[in-house]
Amino acid sequence: MRIAMWSGPRNLSTAMMYAFAARTDCAVVDEPFYAAYLTATGLEHPMQEEILNAQPSEASTVIQQCLGDTPNGKSLFYQKQMTHHMVETFPLDWLSSLTNVFLIRHPARVVASYQQKRENPTLKDIGFVRQWELLHYVKNTLGKTPIVIDSDDVLEKPAAKLEALCEAIGIAYQPDMLHWPSGGNKDDGVWAPHWYGSVWKSTGLEATPKKPLPSLPSDLEAVVNQAMPYYEEMAALKL
Repeated sequence: MRIAMWSGPRNLSTAMMYAFAARTDCAVVDEPFYAAYLTATGLEHPMQEEILNAQPSEASTVIQQCLGDTPNGKSLFYQKQMTHHMVETFPLDWLSSLTNVFLIRHPARVVASYQQKRENPTLKDIGFVRQWELLHYVKNTLGKTPIVIDSDDVLEKPAAKLEALCEAIGIAYQPDMLHWPSGGNKDDGVWAPHWYGSVWKSTGLEATPKKPLPSLPSDLEAVVNQAMPYYEEMAALKL
């Protein structure tokens, strides 16, 4: 089974990849379209050259890898996919071969976290519109019920929410998903030193009370307000 977890940035996506990597039956891949996205858009990101040298720059090549044999002979292949990496010119028909899951997070938390790593994020940077479009593609074009999970819910009740997610996907829950060694994962992308500092220090998912939404300056609050309709529509479908 190939599981694509579609997420925006700063959305617990790396921790979720670690949770699936901790399973005995699962191989993972970290943001396989990153180099193709940078190539197609001409955007510049931290560690640009390292990313472009580490991955294929053609979307068709990446798609073949995502649909190919599962690494290490595992029965599950978890793909950490960033929604904004799926440029509009990239084909989507291959999603029919995946179990598609949508990982969402309140836009205020996303923007506050993103701003710390890359200043002045735009609505396009944080991926909500594209995530909404991909969800509708799965629902309306592929005729499949989207699986949606909120990262805040995972943080609040990790065991219960991961178990619910596994049930929705159709796989057995493994308690090992709650724990991993500190220091990162062998399958981390080359960009990990810039983005993954906090998760590298972590050793798993522990129940964390939900915090108040962060206070943001007016320009970033405007980005949050733009994203809210997309988030709210997807949140209505969450587990």
